[in-house]
Amino acid sequence: MPVKFTTTSRRKDLRDPESQMLYYANAKSIGKADREVISKIIADISTMSVVDTDASISAFLKVVPEQLANGMIVELGDFGSFRLSLSSEASETPEDVTAEKITGARVIFTPGRRFKEVLNNIRYQKEE
Repeated sequence: MPVKFTTTSRRKDLRDPESQMLYYANAKSIGKADREVISKIIADISTMSVVDTDASISAFLKVVPEQLANGMIVELGDFGSFRLSLSSEASETPEDVTAEKITGARVIFTPGRRFKEVLNNIRYQKEE
């Protein structure tokens, strides 16, 4: 099934303030696949029950953030890896960089080989 996309409103390339207003493609979601849906799909294609699958997802959602908070990069083979990235206020010297200057944290996902293969083989269809 092709991924549907629409055209965004005109906007500038934020990296180039002098650029002209252009149109860009925007992925169109057709719904959500929540934990219940994912658990059922996995149970249908594996030997695990929906309850077992949901328990595995629950454990995953507990363990991964804990490992990231402990300073680990979480590697999941062909799926990809998760790592923590910090935002902070700028400082003039290394000594001025303190925990109080950290303004936020986010998780960066880097797709692995299998994940990239799937992304590279997506077909697209413009929604009219």
